[in-house]
Amino acid sequence: MKTITEPARSTPVAAETDVLVVGAGPSGIAAAVAAAREGARVVLVEKQGYVGGNLTIGLPILGFLSRKGAPIIGGVARDLLERLSNLGAASPHQACPLHVSLTIVDPETVKTTALEMLLEAGVSLKLHTTLAGAIVQNANVAGATFVGKGRREAILAKQTIDCTGDADLCADPATGATTEKGDARGGMQPPTLMFRMDNVDVAQLRNAIAADPASYQMDFIPPEYFAQHPRFITVGLRNLIEKARADGLQIPTDRTILITGIRPGEIWVNMTRVKGTDGADAASLTAAEIAARRQIAPIVTYLTTRVPGFQNAFFSHAAPFIGIRESRRVHCRQMLNRDDILACRRFPDAIAVGSYPVDLHHPDNNDCTLEWCADCYDIPYGSLLPLNTGNLLVAGRCAGFTHEAMASTRVMSTCMALGEAAGRAAALSAAADIHPAALDPQLLRARLRAAGAFLR
Repeated sequence: MKTITEPARSTPVAAETDVLVVGAGPSGIAAAVAAAREGARVVLVEKQGYVGGNLTIGLPILGFLSRKGAPIIGGVARDLLERLSNLGAASPHQACPLHVSLTIVDPETVKTTALEMLLEAGVSLKLHTTLAGAIVQNANVAGATFVGKGRREAILAKQTIDCTGDADLCADPATGATTEKGDARGGMQPPTLMFRMDNVDVAQLRNAIAADPASYQMDFIPPEYFAQHPRFITVGLRNLIEKARADGLQIPTDRTILITGIRPGEIWVNMTRVKGTDGADAASLTAAEIAARRQIAPIVTYLTTRVPGFQNAFFSHAAPFIGIRESRRVHCRQMLNRDDILACRRFPDAIAVGSYPVDLHHPDNNDCTLEWCADCYDIPYGSLLPLNTGNLLVAGRCAGFTHEAMASTRVMSTCMALGEAAGRAAALSAAADIHPAALDPQLLRARLRAAGAFLR
C-alpha cells in the first residue's frame, strides 16, 4: 500500500481523568456511569452525536431473565430500564421460548434517558469525537488520541476501557493487545440494518399466527404464545418467504423476524442481511450500508403483500447505522467458550451472568442455529482483561469470548452488565493505583453486589 510521511506534531491534552471510556453504546454507558458512581473522574467519548449505540436502532433488549424466569441483570442496566419504564418507553421483561426474554424499548427515549443518567453521575462527555489511537507509556495504556471537529486531541487516563464493540482501541498495535475475527475460517456473523414499519395491524398478525399455525409457521415459538402476548418477536414464516422468492422477490434471509414496538402499529423489521461484511473495516461497512438499504424495498413489498396485518402498513424509517453482530474479539486472560455456556458454568471470579442462547447467524448462508443452557452461566473477570497490556479493560461484544460464545454474550443486557463490571474495576484500580489484573476479584464482586448487580 502506498504511504505518506506526516510531519511530527504536538497534540494538545484535552483532559486528564481517572477513567476513560471509549464508546457510548450499552457497555460504554454502563461502564461510565458505574465508574463515576464509584467516585472516579470519568470521560466518555463517542463518535456519534448521541449515546446509546445498538440501544437506538430498534432492537429489543434480550436476556434480562434466565431460562427459569429469574432476573439476572441489575445495577446500572436495571436503573436505565426502570427509568425508561416510568416514561412509558420500556415494556416489562417478558419470557420468550426462543430468546429467553425480551424487553422492548423506544430508541429515541433511550438517547435522552441514558444521556441524563451520564450527566447526573458526573460523567464528562465528548460526542462527535472519533478514536485515533492509543497512548502507551512504559507498556501501559495511558489514554488515547481523538479527532474531533477541527482538531486532534489527547485524553490521559489512569485506566481506559474499550467499549467500541469492534475493539478499535485494543486493535492498535501500540497497546500490545491482540484480537481475532470470526470463526476458524474468519467468517463473521452478517449484520442487519433494522427498519420500522408503521400502521401495522399487530392484532391481526398475532391472531393469524395463533389461529393458523400450519400457514404461518414459527421457529420454536408455539402459536399459543402469540395468542397470549401482545408484544412478541416472530421468527419464521419460512414458507411465505419461499413463495415470495419463487415469484421473483429478492429476500436476503430465510426467516421473517418482526419485533413489536412500544407504540401501537409499530413493527421493527430484522430481515436485511449482508454476508461477508467486516464491521471493523470502513470500506466493508460502506458497502454493507448500501447493500442493506437496497434490500429494504423488496422486504417491504413482501410484508405488505403476503404477511397478515401489513396490508396498510408503510415504511417509516431505517436505523441510523447497520447493526454489527460480530467483528473483532480481544484475546483476554480468560476466553469464555461455547462449552462454558452450555454447561451453565460458574466461575469464582464471576462479574456477570448471562442466559441468552448461542445464537449463530451463519456467515455463509441465510439461516442461523441456536443452543441453550439449562438456566444461566457466569462470565469471569478475566474476560475483561486483555493480554499483554496494562491499565486497559474491554467490555461488550468484543471482550474475551470465542466466536461461538460471543453469539450468546453479544446481547445488550449482558453487554451492560459487562460494562458495569469494567467501570467499577477501572475506578477501583485507579483509586488504588494498580493494574486491573492486580485487582482482587472478590472486592470487585462485593462492590457489584452492593450496587445491585446480579451475581450467583
